[in-house]
Amino acid sequence: MPLTDIEIRNARPREKAYRLADGAGMYLEVSSAGGKYWRLKYRFNGKEKRLALGVYPEVSAKEARSRRDEARRLLDRGIDPSFERKVQKASGVERAANSFETVAREWFARQAPIWAASHADKIIARLENDVFPWLGSRPIAEIKAPEVLAILRRVEERGALDTAHRVHQNCGQVFRYAVATGRAERDVSADLRGALPPARHTHFASVTEPSEVAGLLRALDAFQGTFIVQCALRLAPLLFVRPGELRMARWEQFDLERAQWCYTVTKTKTEHLVPLARQAVTILRELQALTGRRDFVFPGRDAKKPMSGAAINAALRRMGFDTKTEITGHGFRAMARTILHERLRFPSEVIEHQLAHKVPDALGTAYNRTKFIDDRVAMMQRWADYLDELKGCGPGPDNQY
Repeated sequence: MPLTDIEIRNARPREKAYRLADGAGMYLEVSSAGGKYWRLKYRFNGKEKRLALGVYPEVSAKEARSRRDEARRLLDRGIDPSFERKVQKASGVERAANSFETVAREWFARQAPIWAASHADKIIARLENDVFPWLGSRPIAEIKAPEVLAILRRVEERGALDTAHRVHQNCGQVFRYAVATGRAERDVSADLRGALPPARHTHFASVTEPSEVAGLLRALDAFQGTFIVQCALRLAPLLFVRPGELRMARWEQFDLERAQWCYTVTKTKTEHLVPLARQAVTILRELQALTGRRDFVFPGRDAKKPMSGAAINAALRRMGFDTKTEITGHGFRAMARTILHERLRFPSEVIEHQLAHKVPDALGTAYNRTKFIDDRVAMMQRWADYLDELKGCGPGPDNQY
């Protein structure tokens, strides 16, 4: 007779383990420590075998009987339930090893060391927030394009179209890595090209008209904040590096005698050389008297850390500039690129090298920190002189810049 719930609950441990039969080969084994284990005794190919069905009370008598019946059905088909369990377990381990999340994290671990930390953080955050909850446990080889599209639509519907495009891109990178490592047949995300509406990219606000640049420069010189932020504001248009690279500048990277600043570009992990015009050297020497004994050129409130990444834009807003429509810390790069080419007639390849952009030449060389260095030294000094000329001009329709 099947065991009743009362019999199961009241089964107390004894000095030695004992068994309570439930029927059809299943029994409850009660250990000397009080544990209660469901077991199935059966014969396969003439040998007596045991199959664990679970632990009471996590597995109830009803569930244990269901597992027993399933094992009996396998036996009727000539299949050893113990061997089938090992196969299923191995299959589950393989599925977990080839899940989208496992493959994606493996791909990320290989790529992250060559990325800027901020870039890596954004990618893993997108995967963890927008992909893994829905596709993470799925075997990557079994994922179909509609499943990926559902992920992208979910991101798009919350108003983050640009993020949806980036999620699409990252999923494609993971699928292609899975193909390369033999865990998927193809990149199914490629079937979704055109499924999302184009993202409208907005450029960093910038000032490119000389008359407006003149007013901006005079406002920067008149900034009423701290001397450190004022120096950063005055150097930003002179050097036109990325805002994060400026605020993270360290004194050890500067050679003021040779008028050079050499640092590693965050986006490309390549060394970049910035020739310093006389005006930039003057500002840096003034600032060196204040912060030269510290690590960072522009320390924040905590002297061991650089100034905030929002400091430049916050200062611009304090001066009355709209950082969404007029100028941002990043906008000084666009300002320099436009005026250097259109007004001062410097070659675009010289400008792009100074901006530390990857622009392959005829020989396929993407970037060399010393390429066009003489031209770049001359350009940076001419640029600084031009900005001084603009500041010296008064506003008026007759001024020529």
